[in-house]
Amino acid sequence: MATPGSDARETWPLWEVFVRANRGLSHVHAGSLHAPDAEMALRNARDLYTRRGEGTSIWVVPADAITTSDPDAKGAFFESPAGKNYRHAVYYTASEGVPHL
Repeated sequence: MATPGSDARETWPLWEVFVRANRGLSHVHAGSLHAPDAEMALRNARDLYTRRGEGTSIWVVPADAITTSDPDAKGAFFESPAGKNYRHAVYYTASEGVPHL
């Protein structure tokens, strides 16, 4: 917890906030905040990111718990291995007798 006179951002962990506007929709990243624990992060996220009552669900995740891929390595990370194009839908052709594909 922050001591008097210290900056909370230096001692409190960073939390990423995801909000779902309506049932059936995906959670969307709304922003980040600093909080001492998950409960406080959830309360602060509610106050900051759903002021107009637009949210139905909020997720708060410690920022250091998120692992990401490197955007600069996009090609190597997302390319199909040689000879394994069958893993992508564009490899297959639709049969003429199958409607609604």
